[in-house]
Formats: sequence, structure tokens, C-alpha cells
Amino acid sequence: MVSQSHTSMILLFTIFLFISSSVSALHVPPQLNATTNDLDFIKTSCNATTYPDVCFKSLAGYASAVKDSPARLARLAVGVSLSQAKSTVAFLSNLSRTASQVRDCVSSVEDAIDSMRDSLQQLRDMKRGKSGETFRFQLSNVQTWMSAALTDEEDCTDGFEEVYHEEEDVIKTTVCDRVQELKRFTSNALALVNTYANNGSP
Repeated sequence: MVSQSHTSMILLFTIFLFISSSVSALHVPPQLNATTNDLDFIKTSCNATTYPDVCFKSLAGYASAVKDSPARLARLAVGVSLSQAKSTVAFLSNLSRTASQVRDCVSSVEDAIDSMRDSLQQLRDMKRGKSGETFRFQLSNVQTWMSAALTDEEDCTDGFEEVYHEEEDVIKTTVCDRVQELKRFTSNALALVNTYANNGSP
């Protein structure tokens, strides 16, 4: 039988891995060949999101590739959110044996991943040479899918609202903190997609 101290050590180690992965995900050094204008575009665009600091830190490293393109920035933001979601599923899968809520959470985030993949594929397939109506329809699909992804992530944390057991509380905090971080990425990506939809043109 596993001792309580051994279980606590495992949980502490898990939390350490969570913190380490979170820090590395948020701090992407800017590319050396990025110009001031490139970085300013990222910063200005991120200021329209709910979590501008998270947005800038996660996207600034790609400033030279984005330049001043809302389309490329939207694709990048969705791609980064997708990568973060995959990392979150891998992280949560290591905890999935501990509680049914964790397993349900994994399922919810996997649904979010599917929506993000659809979004990214649609953004890559955008037919800017087509009519404005087609352009708006394609972006509307992306907005719908990214909104669905955010809802799926919220479903995960909602599943822990009724958890009050002392031993499960550490897991609840760990999972909810991790998914809350993912929600910031997804929220930012949706905001940048919305900006593209509002300001872009076919």
C-alpha cells in the first residue's frame, strides 16, 4: 500500500514539472533578426487580447516571420495554443488514474485540440483570392472552432468545482492551474483571430 508521504512526494514532483513546463512555454526569446517594427506589431496586436503579457512572451520569438501580417499572427497564435493544448494533455494523462474528473478533463482538452486543428487547417487553406463572402465564411468557421475549444477547456475546470476532498485538492489545484494557463493561450488566439476577421480582407 502506498504511504501518504510517498503520495505527497509524487504530487510535489508533478507540481514541479508543471511549473517548469509553464515557465518554458511562456518565455520565448525574440529572434535576433526581428526588427523593432516586427516586435511592435506583436506588442500592439497583443494589447487587444485579454492576457497581453502571455501573448507577447509566447509570440515575440516569431516576430520576424510574422512581420505585420494579421493572417500570419492568427495562424501562429492558434498553432501555439494547439501546441500548449497537446502539452497539457500529455501532462494530465500522467494524472488520469487519480480521479475521474482528470480523465474527463483530458477528454475535454482533446476535443479542444480537434477544434484547434480544424482552425489551423482552415487558416492555412484560406483562399484570399476568393470573394469577400467566402473569406468571411472561412474566418467564421475558425472563430466558431476556437470558441468551442475555449468552452471545452472551461468544461474541464468546471468538472472540479465540487471537489473538496483534502487529498484530491492538490490535484484539483494542479489541474485547474494548468488548464487555466491553456485557456489564456486559447483566449488570446481567439482574440487575434477576431482581430484578423475584423480588419482582414480577402
